[in-house]
Amino acid sequence: MHAPVTHRTIDVDGIQTFYREAGPPDAPVFLLPHGYPCSSYEFRDLMPALGDRWRLLAPDLPGFGYSAAPEGFSWTFDGYADFLERFTHVMGLSRYALYLHDYGSQFGLRLALRAPERVAALVIQNGDIYEDVMGPKYAMLRAYWSDPTPEGRAKLAANVSEEGFRDEFVGDLPAHLAERVSPDLWKLHWSLMDTPGRRENVVTLFEDQATTLDWFAKEQQYLRENRPPTLIVWGPHDGYMPEESARAYLRDLPDAELHVLDAGHWALETSLGEIVPLVRDFLGRVHTS
Repeated sequence: MHAPVTHRTIDVDGIQTFYREAGPPDAPVFLLPHGYPCSSYEFRDLMPALGDRWRLLAPDLPGFGYSAAPEGFSWTFDGYADFLERFTHVMGLSRYALYLHDYGSQFGLRLALRAPERVAALVIQNGDIYEDVMGPKYAMLRAYWSDPTPEGRAKLAANVSEEGFRDEFVGDLPAHLAERVSPDLWKLHWSLMDTPGRRENVVTLFEDQATTLDWFAKEQQYLRENRPPTLIVWGPHDGYMPEESARAYLRDLPDAELHVLDAGHWALETSLGEIVPLVRDFLGRVHTS
C-alpha cells in the first residue's frame, strides 16, 4: 500500500522550492508545512503511508532543506505565510487538509484564515496557539521578546547549532523514545542550515515569533466560527507544548478528536505506527473529495 514519493523543484515567485509529493494528482490534497529546525523530510514516512488515497504535498520552506534562501525574502511569520499561500496558488490547490505542527501550524492557520472555504480538515500535532499553557522551554524566548538585548539575541543564536538541533529533536524525550530517533535528523538539517546567512535568518525568525502571540486570538476565533473537522494527535513529552497545550484546543473545538500518545514534539519519528491509522480513519471520514 505504500505509494512512491517524488522529489521536485518548482519556481514560486522566483524562489526555487523543493517539495515532496505522493499520491494520485486528482486525489484529495493533504498539505504538509514543516516545523523548525526540519524540512519536508519530516514527512518522508507519513507520505507513502497515505499516498494511496490522498495527494500529499510537502514543500521545503525558503531557507530550509533544499529550497533556496533568497536575498530580500521576509524572514518573518508573515513572510512564510505569504509564501505558503503562493505555493498553493502555483500548485493550483483549491481545497486541502492541513497538517499543523510547530512553526508550520502558524503558517497553516494563517493560510486557513485567508481562505477558510478551502480547508477541508485539520490534523494538529504539537502546534500551540494558547499562550496560557505554553511550556517551560519558551522561557528564554519570552525573556528576549520582553527585553530584546544583544546578549539575549546571542543566546538565541547559540541555539542554532548542531547540538541545539539535537536538543530540539530529542532533548525532552525519555530514553525509550530518544533511541528511536536517528541522528540523521539533526545532522542532515544542521548540514543544510550551517551557513552564516541561513543561521542569521533563523534568529530573525525567532525574534519575529513574538508576533505570533497576537495571532492566537484570531486563530482561536477561526476555529470557533468555522469548526473545521479536526484530529489532534499529541506528544506530551514536549517542553514547549505539553499535554495542556493539546487540551486547550477543546475550548474552541469541543468536537475535535484528541489522542495523547507516548511521544514528544516530533511524534512522527517515534510513533508513526500509531499516527497513520488515526489519520487514515479521520481523513477517510472527512476528506474524500
